[in-house]
Amino acid sequence: MSEVSDFRSDTVTKPTEKMRRAMAEAVVGDDVLGDDPTVQELERLAAALMGKEAALFVPSGTMGNSIAVKVWTRELDEVIVEARSHIYNMESTHMTFISRVSPRPLSSHRGAMDPGEVERNIRKPSVHIPRTSLVCVENTHNNLSGAVVPIENIKAIREITLRHGIKLHLDGARIFNASTASGIPVKEYAALADSVMFCLSKGLSAPAGSLLVGSREFIDYGRRVRKALGGGLRQVGVLAAPGIVALTEMTGRLKEDHIRAKNLALSIAGLPGIRLNPEEIETNIVIFGFAHPKITIPEFLSRLKERRVLALATTGGIRFVTHKDIDDEDIDRALAAFSEILG
Repeated sequence: MSEVSDFRSDTVTKPTEKMRRAMAEAVVGDDVLGDDPTVQELERLAAALMGKEAALFVPSGTMGNSIAVKVWTRELDEVIVEARSHIYNMESTHMTFISRVSPRPLSSHRGAMDPGEVERNIRKPSVHIPRTSLVCVENTHNNLSGAVVPIENIKAIREITLRHGIKLHLDGARIFNASTASGIPVKEYAALADSVMFCLSKGLSAPAGSLLVGSREFIDYGRRVRKALGGGLRQVGVLAAPGIVALTEMTGRLKEDHIRAKNLALSIAGLPGIRLNPEEIETNIVIFGFAHPKITIPEFLSRLKERRVLALATTGGIRFVTHKDIDDEDIDRALAAFSEILG
């Protein structure tokens, strides 16, 4: 247990000692010129893991999603997204800013959009109406407590996109969490999408970076878009090296995070002011409603911080995320703080 138990996000994970050594020892080149061997190794590994032809190392998941939308659409198009998805709510409106397309948000059940509703919202262009060119699915779903979108739902949406000749992009920032929780290999999820983005810098603990995977043609054009967005980095093998460690050594331990999140949820569900169904906690994110008669959300977070427990406010509630740097003693500290504050 560290001095402070930081449950704000799995993006606060620190790189392992092996990652730090890999960074120091990385063989590097100029990635923009295409000759950084460590980046090339990471991209080959990522493509193989996802069963795709090629991969592109990008600084962030948001850039990865931005590139995918830009490649698969043209100006004045429309993109179907889930209403509470990360790509729609938390990525600085890059769809309209970079790609100049309109998002069409649809409601869902825990991230799973109704395939029939998706199909009804696919539009053919006219002088008044945009063309639907892309559907985006998020798995796991960040804002819905890390919910795992059932693969049968993604299969149904994939059949619709194929029937209408449009693309499917999977925002798989936490796809390894989805795989861990469901037992379904990441390659099976990826096979249903034309492109997939996944992050190295969340539960996998690398200090930075994400991967975008797809066909070779898609990645070739995506590399041009990355350059245009300022994402062309030079001796970036020092960041790719810990990414290789993340993919080869860190995916297998995610179950520990899921167990701790479930235990936390079960322990706090009955406390005053907390609205939470522990059965809905499938991965490493615990989001609960908070409506205490005497304590506001900011006050509660402040009191937690006084007890060296950090969390984040979310819409109408509070978010706790378990990760590599949270252990059982951190959970105990958090539970003690909950008990002291809420009685």
